[in-house]
Amino acid sequence: MTVDVIGMDHIYISVSNLELSEVFYDKVMSLLGFIKSKAPIGEDPHIHYFNRHYGFSIRPARNPDKKFDSYSPGLHHFCFRVDSIEDVNKVADGLGVFDIKYDKPKYYLEYSPDYYAVFFTDPDGIRLEVTNFRQNRRERYNNWETVKNKCFD
Repeated sequence: MTVDVIGMDHIYISVSNLELSEVFYDKVMSLLGFIKSKAPIGEDPHIHYFNRHYGFSIRPARNPDKKFDSYSPGLHHFCFRVDSIEDVNKVADGLGVFDIKYDKPKYYLEYSPDYYAVFFTDPDGIRLEVTNFRQNRRERYNNWETVKNKCFD
């Protein structure tokens, strides 16, 4: 028996400095159209950003001196999907306005012919990405039953 996962519900990131990360994520998430709320969980403050699809929350780390390493077990990077290449460029422009350092948006042909993305890093070194809704992802989304049946024949 299987169930159909209809989306990602939320992701939590533990940060070494909640105030510094809040300033960073306020900028990034505003560019991406997220709404912000604050609601503690237990004794810990939490800052929640959400859109109609999922939530992205930050919370204080319990071991703030241990920095993020994308090649240790765990999260490697987090990628936000936007509709178009133009939207990726708008995000990059907004990052520049906010003085957030980023890699120049470009095509990553090693992933897909139309893979276009911008990469940047949060205050703890967590790698973030914004990419376009590529053709192969659109086809998968729009033709899921056909795709699913091909993969499991």
